[in-house]
This record gives sequence, structure tokens and C-alpha cells, in this order.
Amino acid sequence: MICLNKAAGRMPMRAARAARVAAFLTGAALASTVWAHKAHQHGLARLDIAVEGRQVLLQLDSPQDNLLGHERAPRSEAEKREAEAAVATLRAGDKLFAFDPAAACVQEKVELDSVPLKLGAGAQSKAAAGHADLGALWSFSCKASPAWVDVGLLDAFKRMARVEVQVAAKGQAKTTLRRPARRVVLGPG
Repeated sequence: MICLNKAAGRMPMRAARAARVAAFLTGAALASTVWAHKAHQHGLARLDIAVEGRQVLLQLDSPQDNLLGHERAPRSEAEKREAEAAVATLRAGDKLFAFDPAAACVQEKVELDSVPLKLGAGAQSKAAAGHADLGALWSFSCKASPAWVDVGLLDAFKRMARVEVQVAAKGQAKTTLRRPARRVVLGPG
């Protein structure tokens, strides 16, 4: 679960924002560790969502099989094209995640991590046999705190059967998305 640090105290505004962003990033790193202890299960993806004011972080942990149908480096030209298409879909977080229009959220960055696909930290690692996961972290900046987000992962990746979602916003919540469900309530706007 992504944890948020609300102990900004009497710091100047810029320092307080920097502290919150650092807390986001620390929490996102911890979320990977928490999810890593859960069993690797095909068809299941995990998504953490953290909302702090007008900043939103979404972190995905999924077996690569959910995205490509295999957990190894692509071998054929067709598999390479499928992997490139999946990576392009993940990079377009603004298409995967539709926030309520009043929030006016804009994607700031995305980080992908996969050993077989040589993405992120996985680009420097040697591929091992066995189960391979793909991790993604999206950062959005909004004009207002979003009340909800529609998650398009199940539409984009047909092998994904369900997404377990944990939300840290103005409280904590947990839900599971199965087709056709897409909406995750983040709290009042």
C-alpha cells in the first residue's frame, strides 16, 4: 500500500510539497515490496493508487503473462511487435486512466520495469527462467483532487481477469475490478 506522509508541519510550501512527493516515491517503492510477497498469479494484477491533494500516483504489478501471454523475452517478430504495442499502451497512462473531468489530470511521467523486456531497472538485469512480472508507475498532476478514476487495464489487456486495487486518499480503501467494472472511487473531489 502506498503510504502518505502528512507531517509537513510548518515547512515552507515548496519544502512541504517536496516532502510529500518524497513520501509518495518512498511509499511506491514500499508497495512493490508488499506486493512482492503475494503469490504470482496469472490473470491477477495489483494496482496501488495514492492521492495527495492534486498529485496522483498509480503503481501496477502484474505477471507479464497478463500482458503478452508469456513471461520471457519476445522471440519472434510477431511477439516483438506485441511487446512493443503493450509497452506503448502502458506508456499512454492518460488513455488507461480516465479521471473525473473536473480534476483535469495530466500525466507527468511513467516508469516501466521488466527484466524480459529490458525496461527500467530490468534493463540491467539478466533474465532468469520462471515467472516474470512487469511493474509500472504513473504520475499525474491534477488541477483538483480527483473524485474517481476509470481504470482501463482490463479493456487493454484481455488476459487480465481482475485487478486488486488499494487506494490511499482521504482514507484507505480496497476493491477488486472485474469486467465490466472500471471505476474506482478516490473520495470527494
